[in-house]
Amino acid sequence: MIGVDIGGTKTAAALVGPGGQVLERREAPTPARSGPDAVLDTAARLAADLLGGAGTGPVGVGTAGTVDPATGSIRYATDSLPGWTGTPVADALAVRLDRPVRVTNDVNAAALGECWAGAGRDRAHVLLVAVGTGLGGTVVRNGRVEAGARGAAGEVGHLPAPGAERLRCGCGRYGHLEAIASGTGLAAAYAIATGARITGRAVADRAAAGDRVARQVVDRAGTILGATLAGLVALLDPEVVLVAGGAAGALLPAASAAYWAELPAGWADVPLLAATLGADAVVVGAARLAMDGPDIDGGISG
Repeated sequence: MIGVDIGGTKTAAALVGPGGQVLERREAPTPARSGPDAVLDTAARLAADLLGGAGTGPVGVGTAGTVDPATGSIRYATDSLPGWTGTPVADALAVRLDRPVRVTNDVNAAALGECWAGAGRDRAHVLLVAVGTGLGGTVVRNGRVEAGARGAAGEVGHLPAPGAERLRCGCGRYGHLEAIASGTGLAAAYAIATGARITGRAVADRAAAGDRVARQVVDRAGTILGATLAGLVALLDPEVVLVAGGAAGALLPAASAAYWAELPAGWADVPLLAATLGADAVVVGAARLAMDGPDIDGGISG
């Protein structure tokens, strides 16, 4: 099966085997500033290169933005993909590839991948939070994403968070979890504290190198993330909580300490684990979506 990952920076496609292993992979920069058609052309080119004209089976896609589960169109997207809101991804790629296309949000796809071939394997109920430039989340129960009425269930990034009152979330409001516990949040908090404008990754690197202010910024973000996840466990009752994304490694030490300190006793056996598929999570999960069909989650066309 073919899985495609459309992100604001890069687009990837992979040929995925029946056990969730990546057999071949293609990647290219996402031409986000050139508009949706250019983004779709890039995704289709990468997928077609792997397909080689063989077969007529569906292709799965995980994409940035909120996806309408009925149609595979984008309900809402941030400026990381300008003009992406309203794009009929499933229909447009189905025309380009001449085969059915199933589409879901990229964090949903990552969760499906981890539940198939990663840290969530053999777990029926999983909460996954992806900590990257922004912050996303999703819930998988019995192998199916809980999409919600608008395809946006599990968006933990927009929960109120103490300490984030001066920090702006990607949605435009202030005080949300994403505004503090994400790469963008780390950068913004460090800029407020020091006046220096650097990336979230650079903040994490400085923290690891002994920068006191960077260490405070990272630890505060991790602590707030961990405490929030402990509360979500009581609300959602998962078997395991997975933390994925490029900023996960920096935040996990403080997040784990806060998680175990705040976790209610009735859920003391729910572990907080690092996801294991890394950059392959979305393409693997998208391939799983293609394999199992729209009943997992995701719009379909073709």
